[in-house]
Amino acid sequence: MGNKQAKLHDLIDANNPSRVLEEINYLLKCISNDIKRDRFEKIYADVILLFEGKFPGYLASNTKYHDLEHTSAVTLAVSRLIHGACIKGLAFDPDNIITTLAATLFHDVGLIQTSDDPHGTGAKYTIGHEEKSIAFLKKYFLENHFSSQTVDIGSKCIMCTILSLPPKEIPFKSDETKTLGYMVGSADILAQMADRYYLEKLLLLFQEFEEAGIPDLGSEMELLEKTEYFYHTIAKKRLLNDFEGVSAYMHAHFLDRWGIDKDLYDNSISNNINYISTVSERCRDSYTCYLDSLKRGGIIKKILGL
Repeated sequence: MGNKQAKLHDLIDANNPSRVLEEINYLLKCISNDIKRDRFEKIYADVILLFEGKFPGYLASNTKYHDLEHTSAVTLAVSRLIHGACIKGLAFDPDNIITTLAATLFHDVGLIQTSDDPHGTGAKYTIGHEEKSIAFLKKYFLENHFSSQTVDIGSKCIMCTILSLPPKEIPFKSDETKTLGYMVGSADILAQMADRYYLEKLLLLFQEFEEAGIPDLGSEMELLEKTEYFYHTIAKKRLLNDFEGVSAYMHAHFLDRWGIDKDLYDNSISNNINYISTVSERCRDSYTCYLDSLKRGGIIKKILGL
């Protein structure tokens, strides 16, 4: 492509599962012919069935923020980080790559309700949903003849998405699996904050938090106002320090895959943060002003029923 003006959302539509799968398969082929892409395809297909309510024992996903698009976007981001790392000379066991991608696909399935749980939405499980996701991974892996070692690796990858858990407290058994886990944790942040509709989707996230009974939640406007602070004091620290800067491998991916000499995730996040900073300064205490400034994707209109 080589287009200096290209934006992240111009490349792959994360809301198109088949296109995401196609791109991940392409990257896996670039990384190694020894990777069992057919196994990943089977897991990806099962995850789609799970989110659509067609997986035995589960209802369809009904959380508006943590949906299939989010899961696909995070998994795509992980595959890009792995590809970029391999371009820079790192090497990973092919089975560990599949395990890492599978764990990423499962990292939020704890928010999906079982068939005997029809009340409310999966958002009520926000606090502690990672443990439920790990339980699903263990059951799925054992039923599909994954080794106990992959269960351990996959579980720890999901643990890296627990925002309140310092990554250094996760007992990885090797530097390789630690790096892969840190990529999952990093991708979960990057994919969300680089989303073209991230700021608008924060209101959907607020609704999930509200149902979950998150203490000291405040209001929708407060969540928007805190976005810049969250990025600079929490997300950025986690990316650069806690996860040892593995997000830097994105640059090598975009240069090799697309001929773009920059990290499009970093660019997209900067654009989102700069915009919400401008909006906050202009709107001050006017929630209506915030809503008028966040019009992408028609998300606000849907929330307000307009």
